[in-house]
Amino acid sequence: MCGIVGYVGHRDVAGFLLEGLHRLEYRGYDSAGIAVLQNDEIKVRKKAGRVQELSSELDSNPVQSSIGIGHTRWATHGEATNENSHPHIGGNGEVVLVHNGVIENYIDLRNQLQGLGFVFKSQTDSEVIAHLLAHHLQEQVKLGEDASTKETCLKALELTTRKLNGTYGIVAMFKECSNTIICARAGSPLVIGIGKDEYFLGSDSSPLIGYTEDVVYLSDYEIAILSSDGMEIIHRDSGHQSPSIQTLKQVSADSDLGDFEHYMLKEIYEQPQSIENAMRGRLDEDEATAKFGGLNIDPQQLRKIDRIVLTACGTSWHAGLVGEYLLEEFARIPTEVEYASELRYRNPPMTDNTMVFTITQSGETADTLAAMRECKRKGHPTLAICNVVGSTIAREADGGIYLHAGPEIGVASTKAFTSQVTVLTLLALYLGRMRHLSQPAGSRIIQQLKEIPDIIRKTLKCHEAVKDISERYCHYENFLYLGRLYNFPVALEGALKLKEISYSHAEGYPAAEMKQGPIALVDEKTPSVFIVPRGNIYPKVLSNLEEIKARKGPVIAIACEGDTRIEQLADDVIYVPDVEDYLQPLVTSIPLQFLSYHIALLRGCNVDRPRNLAKSVTVE
Repeated sequence: MCGIVGYVGHRDVAGFLLEGLHRLEYRGYDSAGIAVLQNDEIKVRKKAGRVQELSSELDSNPVQSSIGIGHTRWATHGEATNENSHPHIGGNGEVVLVHNGVIENYIDLRNQLQGLGFVFKSQTDSEVIAHLLAHHLQEQVKLGEDASTKETCLKALELTTRKLNGTYGIVAMFKECSNTIICARAGSPLVIGIGKDEYFLGSDSSPLIGYTEDVVYLSDYEIAILSSDGMEIIHRDSGHQSPSIQTLKQVSADSDLGDFEHYMLKEIYEQPQSIENAMRGRLDEDEATAKFGGLNIDPQQLRKIDRIVLTACGTSWHAGLVGEYLLEEFARIPTEVEYASELRYRNPPMTDNTMVFTITQSGETADTLAAMRECKRKGHPTLAICNVVGSTIAREADGGIYLHAGPEIGVASTKAFTSQVTVLTLLALYLGRMRHLSQPAGSRIIQQLKEIPDIIRKTLKCHEAVKDISERYCHYENFLYLGRLYNFPVALEGALKLKEISYSHAEGYPAAEMKQGPIALVDEKTPSVFIVPRGNIYPKVLSNLEEIKARKGPVIAIACEGDTRIEQLADDVIYVPDVEDYLQPLVTSIPLQFLSYHIALLRGCNVDRPRNLAKSVTVE
């Protein structure tokens, strides 16, 4: 959730830390702070609020150093205040650190440390780590160790991590060890960038872009010691490790706003390209199927699969619901979609021939990672559909499929959702052709998929119409989103988008289920958004729509171009191109993204950084 940045080398650190925190602000924006070692003293600057508040603080109270750490916070323990902001100082100023994650036994540790005389200034679980680290450092000094050596600081951090229950990404500096950063991870990502006599650090790769192309992704229970003299990586239990250096291919332009006012709008408009990227090199027209390079499971094994479990959280879970329809229709494989946060604690019956797919944009979602690890522990082939190269889930899965959507900065996911649906469509085609989907049917699907990027470009032209409609509905506090079959998950996703960024209450339902209770909510002040493109059940959805109108509920309809009947029933209509039913989620989700975006703007909300949310949910 929170963002971490760090640097040790030869350049002035404050500018790099601030730039990195700005790039990481999508991960947390309740408060921000930095710490540097300046003239052998730890200097901390931190402020509640956005990174800009910290920038103003540094303008009036500057620091100068070539080593430092920074943090932008998404609050878990304690409110967003100056005191709860990171970095946190431990003991009598011997150590300073930043932390991502959640320490589950922090209350017991806090009580123990207070008994030893340590004074707490915040309500965070993170300050416990700072004081515990200072305590172990003090104990090492009592044993005759030199606090200015890397070995002593490393030993103190090792002892500290062994007492922590929960997840952590820790980055620490020590007053006496003036040219060294030591960091450790367990369940919370850290990425090291390698420069010439310098090292960069981030909780993801975004602060490193433009500074280095060589990176190392820390694994759980690894500790890295960074100084201008070099880098060491040590596993807490098995000793020194040889770093696996990977190439960071992302460029800074990928994360720039360009001519767009917000990242969310930019990412909505990037969907023709991101869908195209998801399909590039994966359509085999000769064999009328899809092809993947990273599944790491041979076709013979795949033919034995008799059940698929898709597990995910949030928007990715909605994409999984679309995937369930696709896989069962094309591949005829029973498919189940599980909330990862529930699956990790359940013990569902799963045969040896059950295959598990985790779906995640970031590849770091804590619940999804835990669910995947639990399934791997039980021996199931576990694959990932993921966007971020080098992420924990991408590295730990048995195989998988990258989205290639590019960085998604807006907290409310847009292009990742449609990319996930695209990849799931390819997967359904691939597994279907292995079984009984005919070659003509496969060829037809491929041709329709090839046309989708241009169809999405055409769909984006509904923007102005949606903007006008949004002005008529932005003052409503409650919405219902309704769709059937492939468009039921789209209704759930549309409702989630509106909740996330406009703070309006919204619920998604299968349209026919309205009669089973939710119709009691319908009145003149509760608009219903109906997703009603042409298809086999078009007349059924129209009947559901009429039930709403009979109770004076306002209706916004998402309908196919040329549909004149819908104009007689709905108050407002947003037209989209007519496509096959299995492709409708790629098309009908676009106007719902625009609708949430403009309603949020009209309500004065921050669409890229909505309250209480962060992009990557790396805590339970």
